[in-house]
Amino acid sequence: MTGKLEAMRHQRGITLLGLLLWAIIIGFVALLAMRVLPTVNEYFTIQKAVNKIASEGLNTVPEIRAAFERTKQIEYSITSISAKDLDITKENDKIVIRFAYDKEVEIMSPVYLLIKYQGSSKQK
Repeated sequence: MTGKLEAMRHQRGITLLGLLLWAIIIGFVALLAMRVLPTVNEYFTIQKAVNKIASEGLNTVPEIRAAFERTKQIEYSITSISAKDLDITKENDKIVIRFAYDKEVEIMSPVYLLIKYQGSSKQK
């Protein structure tokens, strides 16, 4: 009899309630990742486009804006900003292109996640 009680005391495992709790947590994290990852991909696409345009050697603001619009037509994932949203300056004889935008991601009907993205071209 004591052997049976000893075996019951050493049993380990997860209860059904614990399993459901972990399933809910993992499901919520997966939902969040599926909603947020496309916006992160868009940010990296914009960053890559801005770096490419800044390194092309274009000198005027209209040329830079036109180059961004051409890139935007090719890269279908850029939808959050347009060429007029770019802040174009010259620092140390190099063109610097900055951008900033907000992205709202719907989690569930009344709940939204606000992500603020900003970036600039790398100076070489």
